[in-house]
Amino acid sequence: MAVFFTVALMTMACPLLAFDMGQSTRCVAIPHKMHVCKDVGYSEMRLPNFLGHSSLESEVVPHSEDWRPLLQTGCHPQAQAFLCSLIAPVCLDTFIQPCRSLCVTVRESCAPVLACQGHSWPDVLDCDRFPAEEDMCLSHHGKPGIFSKGLPKSACQNCPYVEEAPESKTILDSFCSHDFAVTAKLHRLRLPTGEPEFEIEGRVEFIRQGPLLLYDTRHLLQQWLLINVRCARALLRPGRSQLYVLTGSVQHDGTLSLTRVFPWHRKDANIAVAFRKWKHHRC
Repeated sequence: MAVFFTVALMTMACPLLAFDMGQSTRCVAIPHKMHVCKDVGYSEMRLPNFLGHSSLESEVVPHSEDWRPLLQTGCHPQAQAFLCSLIAPVCLDTFIQPCRSLCVTVRESCAPVLACQGHSWPDVLDCDRFPAEEDMCLSHHGKPGIFSKGLPKSACQNCPYVEEAPESKTILDSFCSHDFAVTAKLHRLRLPTGEPEFEIEGRVEFIRQGPLLLYDTRHLLQQWLLINVRCARALLRPGRSQLYVLTGSVQHDGTLSLTRVFPWHRKDANIAVAFRKWKHHRC
């Protein structure tokens, strides 16, 4: 995942600069296997697209997959609309580019995710190249929904400290000194492309709930793994699952910060002892 963006951006940097609004275009159906833009809200796209791709099979579909890991991080709710307006522009009587304001909004949320993986916001998506709001373009819209406003969110961070075979007192102190503590089984597998994928297996169990929400925490940790892929790789080998105790805090800006991680092995009795002490005495 760390390299997914580099190849894609190198191949796309020049075509956008050279795209000619006056060139002949055609409308085609968005292919079902083009998963990135499958549910974008319209069924036909214009070719060539704004990235200069004219072939569905050899350019559009394979290059669209390069963006999927970024979209899976959930870096911005309109990231898909922004990217698909370039990859699969809607087929109307006129060209509809993304507005500059939409680009800026998406960049502010998604550029830190790229930076977390060692990449800067690409020149091909320089927001100054897109039209201003008063022109006909795809704009950003709406305020945060009632269900997302104020929710904790995942962000890039330094990797948490992983402690093997900790003493029960160390674990209990971590429960007391952090906002939350949960148990979660993390899993790493490999996709056919060779890119690793991380997921939360089963339920997330609360030890100390703190500011986390019951219905949101599994998704929150999933997003953390996808954003902090370098940390996730250090935690898991390909094809392996591991149960962890995760402790951390929610910062003043609402971002989740994992601080200490304890692998829970079958023969590790200290974590179980810490659980019992926590239930009976707390802090």
